[in-house]
Amino acid sequence: MRIYGVTGWKNAGKTGLMERLVAEISGRGFSVSTVKHAHHSVDVDQKGTDSYRHRTAGANEVLLASGQRIAIMQELRGAPEPSLQSLLARLNAVDLVLIEGFKREAHPKIEAFRAEPGNNLLARDSDTIRAVASDTPMDLNVPVFDLNDTKAIADFILQEVGL
Repeated sequence: MRIYGVTGWKNAGKTGLMERLVAEISGRGFSVSTVKHAHHSVDVDQKGTDSYRHRTAGANEVLLASGQRIAIMQELRGAPEPSLQSLLARLNAVDLVLIEGFKREAHPKIEAFRAEPGNNLLARDSDTIRAVASDTPMDLNVPVFDLNDTKAIADFILQEVGL
């Protein structure tokens, strides 16, 4: 499975870029899945629903299925966070998996960067960041794209992964 990451600090524009890339690349006829890393407790279930009640009663895994989607909720209950590789292994085969976050993992990435928050540029210290998508011009040893030039960024990623 081909994978490519979008990384950067908080408020750098990662999620907006991911959203635009998914629309652009899937609009070109490629199948795309995503993996998103969260640094906080995430609960996609709603208090009071049957699945929430199953999970909070102690189920390690709850699979919720309907005619529109399937959701699997797993409680770690003290176990370590799964590795990116083990998470990727759970996905159905697609043309491309876009990964948001996971900045310390070894897969190739593009860094989303906005000057306003004043964060350091990750690309200067990472050989896994192959390009930067920025709201400000910069001179780097990797390609720099306008953060809003989704088509050019998608072209670059697709070339990088061989699609």
